[in-house]
Amino acid sequence: MRLNPITRKRLQRFRRMRRAWFSLCLLIFIYACSLAAELLCNSKPLLLYFEGRIYFPAARFYAEKEFIPGGRETAPDYARLCENQDFRQKSWVLWPPLKNDPLRSIPPAELESYLRLDCRLEPKSKIAGLSINRGLELTRALGLEHFGGDENDWRGKRLDDYWQLPESLLENLEARFSAQLELPRLELELSGKGDIAPARLVLLPGKPAAQARRSLRLTLHELEKTRLAAINWSFEAGQELPRKRQQEFLALPEDLQKRILSLVAEGLKSKEPSTETLLLDGAEFSLQSSPELVRFPFRPVPGHRLGLDDAGRDVFARILYGLRSSLSFGLILVFCAMSLGTVAGMLQGYLGGWVDVAGQRLIEVWSALPFLYVMILMGSIYGSSFSLLIFCYAIFNWIGISYYMRAEMLRLRSFPFVESARCLGLPGWKIAWRHILPNSLVPLITFFPFSLIGAIASLAALDYLGFGLPPPTASLGQLLQQAQSQRWAWWLTLYPSLALFSIMLLGVFIGEGLRNAFDPRRHSKLQ
Repeated sequence: MRLNPITRKRLQRFRRMRRAWFSLCLLIFIYACSLAAELLCNSKPLLLYFEGRIYFPAARFYAEKEFIPGGRETAPDYARLCENQDFRQKSWVLWPPLKNDPLRSIPPAELESYLRLDCRLEPKSKIAGLSINRGLELTRALGLEHFGGDENDWRGKRLDDYWQLPESLLENLEARFSAQLELPRLELELSGKGDIAPARLVLLPGKPAAQARRSLRLTLHELEKTRLAAINWSFEAGQELPRKRQQEFLALPEDLQKRILSLVAEGLKSKEPSTETLLLDGAEFSLQSSPELVRFPFRPVPGHRLGLDDAGRDVFARILYGLRSSLSFGLILVFCAMSLGTVAGMLQGYLGGWVDVAGQRLIEVWSALPFLYVMILMGSIYGSSFSLLIFCYAIFNWIGISYYMRAEMLRLRSFPFVESARCLGLPGWKIAWRHILPNSLVPLITFFPFSLIGAIASLAALDYLGFGLPPPTASLGQLLQQAQSQRWAWWLTLYPSLALFSIMLLGVFIGEGLRNAFDPRRHSKLQ
């Protein structure tokens, strides 16, 4: 195929734009990997040699009875089948690099070895609840022993027998007993008398009442500053150190470390939450352990580096297969839309007259139809499918490119080379197809990458809304839909969004490079 010298210069100019050229190479590589997804990421062997016969499970269906006498007619689980000692002795298996499948749900038993146990070590707070009358006499006392008082010898004693009460507190208490004013929450530190420990007094907000109060409730909190604050750790099976904050764990006494590790081992084995009280430097600490359970979506683990979705399927496999669906959808849609738009624009622009006027009015009426409603209606009648999406998008997506092709035809049909072709007696269709169309391909080439990423984004949006590809087809929009209802599963938001963003960014870079390479006005200046 011989290229026009101008076209060769434009392609060379495009190749010199490194960002656009590398983006094109990378996008082609990603699409090639997605087309070969069965060879790269599959839960079925590529090649299986069993009892003198060769099987290709990744390409063909084989029933379970082919390998197990008396087996079922359904497809076997090859991963579980290869765990059988007798089968392994009689067979040789070639697996793909990644043994995951976009439709296979991972059994919970495969994830139990990666479960974690979360521990929280926090000091036990010492609190006392007291009730006093207007004469400051104690009418109720709970937890007074935490501050050095006698839990059985408090009747008949006053609050100021235990703590020194400032004048401001006495005035506040008197105002609360009278219940004539609305008073805010009060927190105040009290100094103890004798062996009584200091405390922080807390009074809740008081509201006005119709009559004076007979008693008030007080809450006292311990003021002693413990050496350690609350610490959270996460342990994995077989590990003697937590995943994070290891220095704080190593700073604990050795016997306390061993006790925590023994509780971790028991919690991972029993899978039941527990709470235990520990002593450290004379202070009581509460150790709470909560084992992790296998529930989907599941976080990234070895073998499933991008995590699992809400059905236990590998996210990387679904992204890889979803990219194939998205890119194939975009390429087919753009090809169909540009073909229809080119034909419509050629007819309008070259013939002109009543064909042009009637075609413009029909296009305006057609473009006024609500696409989403048509898509929902067609889906409810015929069901969601890849071909239906292509059809519905193609019958609407050609309108924009037809405007550009009509304008190019109107511009070029009066050029001298077209007049020369008419004088030579060439038929109109040959003039339009062989002479005008090759000179009007610049809009098609420059708009192609932008149309491609627009089609990919549209498919992702429809999948997100639930009107796209039918489940369980892998798609990026369906993963983002899961992320909306499972917001704590950050991997469902991060990785599909990153894949979609990367593909669209590569398309923008390619489109920008093509636009600059095919722009005849490379340099412009103001005069």
